[in-house]
Amino acid sequence: MFYELRQYRALPGKRDELARYMEEVIIPFQVGKGMVVTGSFTGEQEADLYVWIRRFENESDRESLYAAVYQDPEWKDVIGPKVGHSSIARGWSSRDSNPCPGAY
Repeated sequence: MFYELRQYRALPGKRDELARYMEEVIIPFQVGKGMVVTGSFTGEQEADLYVWIRRFENESDRESLYAAVYQDPEWKDVIGPKVGHSSIARGWSSRDSNPCPGAY
């Protein structure tokens, strides 16, 4: 099992709009496709930061879930474009992390 931590940088003044879109549209859509989202956060010291965390059983699980989400026409045509090259986010980064032995 591993976790994927994604950090998005919102355009100035758009962080709340980005967080709302993630919480109301993107996360429910992805969860509906089987994605496991373990957390969603906004930065306390960074006014443009939005972070979310997804969990995968293994790389094969991630590949299957990515295909289910990112190949779906609704994602390609409606949902994805709003954050990909959008008026609310200016970029994102992703990091994979493994839980430490004995972690909850």
